[in-house]
Amino acid sequence: MSAPSGFVHPARLLATFGGRARKRFGQNFLCSPAVVERIVEAALDGPGQRVLEVGPGLGVLTGALLAGGAELTAVEIDRDLHAFLTERFAENGHLRLVLGDASEQGWDDLLDGTGWVCAANLPYNVGTGILIDLLRQPHRFSRLVVMLQEEVAKRALAAAGDRARGSLSVFCQSRATVSRVTRVPPGAFHPPPKVRSAVIRLDLHPQSPASLARLDREERVVRQGFSAPRKMVRKSLTGGFQKARVDAALAAVGIPGTVRPATLTVPQWSALTAELCPVEGGGTSP
Repeated sequence: MSAPSGFVHPARLLATFGGRARKRFGQNFLCSPAVVERIVEAALDGPGQRVLEVGPGLGVLTGALLAGGAELTAVEIDRDLHAFLTERFAENGHLRLVLGDASEQGWDDLLDGTGWVCAANLPYNVGTGILIDLLRQPHRFSRLVVMLQEEVAKRALAAAGDRARGSLSVFCQSRATVSRVTRVPPGAFHPPPKVRSAVIRLDLHPQSPASLARLDREERVVRQGFSAPRKMVRKSLTGGFQKARVDAALAAVGIPGTVRPATLTVPQWSALTAELCPVEGGGTSP
């Protein structure tokens, strides 16, 4: 497809100020108009949508989000890029640029209200951590549309029984409806990375304080369950709970102890959590 109006290739943008991609920040700048369009379509419901962009870089996605009518807050860690973006979008009153590290950001201090959407090409080196952080905040975000290394995206999407399924799969799927937006080849970036990427969409489920507390307990159970993913679930769980307690919990919810953790569904993990970490008991101590 042809580039949208105002689209400038990252190589040309870098040349304007003698910049370069910095490995320590995991910088690979998106240069595919088609992928940019898919992200914007998945993120925006219409003009006025409040959007968080993590790592705007050279502003390729930033410009497209603003053109779509977003009220945009963008967090950039690179001082040179922050200065470049400040100048590039100086005339746009719908963009707030923040200099900072998104992996250490206090979102409640930065983003007011509810219904925020995150649209971002997340750096590979911190992308999983940022995704987990954002998913913990259903009171703030209604949707995340993020690009990740394809291996991570596959784990977020992996259904019960899939060999790629792990604790991240259950974490994401217990908190959101997860879907793939598009796969992204290395050539869609400048410079091209050595791995493939994918864009996924996560529509967060509304949560009450009680359900958030349950999800916290479930996370501890799931992490223990996947501590040895190729072993039987009973063996994995007894690494953190008394054997008798594990056997009783598995029997109560009708799960054979011989199955592997990856075969369990989100409802089954929730049921196990209710048995292993009831509200009145809590914790994962033996």
